[in-house]
Order: sequence, then C-alpha cells, then structure tokens
Amino acid sequence: MPASSTHPLQRFLDPAILMGLASLDLVARTVVDGFIAGLHRSPDFGFSQEFAEYRAYSPGDDLRHIDWNVFARSGRLYLKRFRGETNTQITILLDASASMGYASGAVSKLDYARFLASSLAYIAHRQRDAAGLIVFDEEVRDYVAPSTRQGQLARILHAVSRSSAGRSTAFHAPFLHFQKALSRRGIAVVISDFYDQPETIIRSVEPLRFRGNDLVLFHVLDPRELDPALKSSVLLRDMETGAAIEVAPEYAGREYRQRISAHIDDLRARARAAGAEYFLLPTDRPLDAALREYIAVRQGRQ
Repeated sequence: MPASSTHPLQRFLDPAILMGLASLDLVARTVVDGFIAGLHRSPDFGFSQEFAEYRAYSPGDDLRHIDWNVFARSGRLYLKRFRGETNTQITILLDASASMGYASGAVSKLDYARFLASSLAYIAHRQRDAAGLIVFDEEVRDYVAPSTRQGQLARILHAVSRSSAGRSTAFHAPFLHFQKALSRRGIAVVISDFYDQPETIIRSVEPLRFRGNDLVLFHVLDPRELDPALKSSVLLRDMETGAAIEVAPEYAGREYRQRISAHIDDLRARARAAGAEYFLLPTDRPLDAALREYIAVRQGRQ
C-alpha cells in the first residue's frame, strides 16, 4: 500500500526521501515529529506533571530534575519523579557489518538501520529515557553508555553517523559487551540483517532476555533479498566472505524464495519462543511502521 494512502505525513517517512536530508538529527526529527502527528495520542508514554515522589540522585542523572529547595534545606540531592514517569533504559545494538552495505536502490540496509536507530534515540530523548548505543560487526566498533545526561542524543547521533559497513558479523562480542555494561534492566533493540543461523542468533541474544530485558529484533532486508528479480544468470558475491556463486533465474524464483522464507520463519519462531519480539523491515517500508511496532512493545501490548 502506498504510504500516502494512509496518512499524508508518511511521505516524509519514506526512506528514499529521507536520504535527501542533511543530517541524522534532521532525519530523526522529521520521522518522529511526523509519526507523532499521525498518532491519536502522544507517545510520551504516561509522562505527566503530576508529582509522585522523590528519588535520591545518582551520578549521571539529569541535573535539571533536582529539587534545589530540598537541597537547600537538607544538603542532599533528590530528583522529583512524576506520575507515570518510566525512566526506561534502552540500548540500541546496530549491525554495521559488510552485508549491511547492500542496496538495490537508493537506500542501503545500513542507511535504513541508521535512520531507525536515530529515530529510536530521539524518541527516548523526548521521553527522558536513558538511551545508549553499541555499533558492531565482528567486534564492538563504537559504544555510547546509556544516559540521560545533556548532550546524550548528540553523542548517539554522532556515533550512528560515523558508522560504516565493516567486516563480517559476530553476535557474541556485542552482546557480551552489553551484558558486562548493563546496570539495570530495560529494553535492548537489535537492528541487523541477521545473516547467521537462527539458532546461533537466538543463542547469542537469549541471555539478554533472561536478565529481565525486553528484547526487540528489527530484521532489516533489501526488497531484492526478499524477492530477487533476475532475467538471466548472474554471479553473486558474498559481501563478507568474498565467496561467489552463479545464480540462475529459476533458482532465484523458486528455491531461493523458499530458503529466505524458511530463514525468516525460523528466526521469528525462535525469537518469540525466547520471549523476544521480532519484526521484519524491508528497506522500502516507511519508518513509522517500525516505530509503531517498537511502541507496541514499549507499552506492553504484546
């Protein structure tokens, strides 16, 4: 269904159009503001100005929330908490392996993943949640610890913008890094093309779920990876290993489609069996669809 048939603002969420924007900050603002305008209610989930309680200050907390009147009387730092305030911690794990650089059109999988990661970080910033980022291929390439400190959104967007398609994918390293750095439960969002055996992927990410985290897997694929259109035999080369194979139209039209469908179905089933949420995102799909699915998990409508 064309994006414009559901809401006029969705044309700004088309990934190909977003490619023309100058910065990830502008991309994130455009996506999220357009998404919010299409909602019937605000995505600032449960946040209100109704005071609920005080909480002792912890290093890294936003100083703007300190009650200085209490400090003047007691000499101790306390933060005001409000009814419905979530204080969720969200860590975004962004796959920047070589295969993520593939694009059959204007938008590569990595571009799409960057747009999504930036939009999720922007939403977290609006909600005053602690957001963090891990960029990885076969090892951790960049890490921004979750925080609500001033300038955190800029730090995350800068790390996302300097990410580039690297080498092969290895899920063990980033998830081990995540577990070591984890200070409290929250939401872990993995954005990847998941080119590995589904059993291996889920075995790697399962421990995050066991520790009480909500786990969301966004499976980013190019439309031609889902539905290849070959008119003649072509030589396809693996972007990570360099291995090449000749593929005939008959294989692409029949056996390949069966294999990719089986891979997706297996990954989805294993993810849900492990208590994780799985979403398939072709790179030509408007980003508001991804945000709606994330928010469904965020609100507990599973």
